[in-house]
Amino acid sequence: MDTFTIGGDLEVHRLGFGAMRITGDGIWGPPDDPEDAKRLLRRVVETGVDLIDTADSYGPEVSENLIAEALHPYPDGLVIATKGGLRRTGPGEWPVDARPERLRDCCEASLRRLKLDRIDLYQLHAPDDRVPLEESVGALKALQDEGKIRHVGVSNVSVRELARAREVVEVVTVQNRFNFEERDSEDVLDACRQANIGFIPWFPLSRGRVVERAEPLGRIAREHDATPAQIALAWLLARSPVMLPIPGTSSIEHFEENLAAADIDLSPEAVAEIGSSKQG
Repeated sequence: MDTFTIGGDLEVHRLGFGAMRITGDGIWGPPDDPEDAKRLLRRVVETGVDLIDTADSYGPEVSENLIAEALHPYPDGLVIATKGGLRRTGPGEWPVDARPERLRDCCEASLRRLKLDRIDLYQLHAPDDRVPLEESVGALKALQDEGKIRHVGVSNVSVRELARAREVVEVVTVQNRFNFEERDSEDVLDACRQANIGFIPWFPLSRGRVVERAEPLGRIAREHDATPAQIALAWLLARSPVMLPIPGTSSIEHFEENLAAADIDLSPEAVAEIGSSKQG
């Protein structure tokens, strides 16, 4: 699998794992079988995946706790990326709270849950309309200066917001919604490519039903003896060398199916055809 170096010193394989789905329904509470979730996390690492993305809001706290329970002490080279800046008020509810004091509390609590002295990649989960972006990002810069954060990322930002954040701190990753169906962040992806900033597309498979019935994904999948979802992931990897997809699941079987997408070599013609066939 191809690699990308985050921040100049964290080399990771380009297909990672998103740990949002190891929680309960509505990303709320624990999963039905916590031991099964921990087996999945251990399998993720066994396969060589070395980028796991989570957030304090997943559960809340559940995903981070399960990662620590399953994987600590962490193997060398494993990058655990987490995020702060959202509150959870119920299943499916995600109000933004990116006040500097809140972000400090979030980061320090994540350090304790993950049993880390320093978080390799800490990301602002979303800009807060009530707080200047510079203040939110400045809080992460202060935590970085204190040695609690190695690298800083941002999420759910525009090109202009990315530029504002970069005036305050070196931004090494951007995590925006992006997939075969939804490409509103094309301009942000292009800005990341120009600056060699990692782009982490969240919700990389969109709505599974859309991917499964979409053309030309289905036809190209048949040509590669693959699934349309695998082709959608392979297309993301081919779309840009800074792309770092993090498909998530609660199933080992589904995880291994997603991982196999990294072995699919799409032709330039197939990449172009998929790129020109935006759905929705």
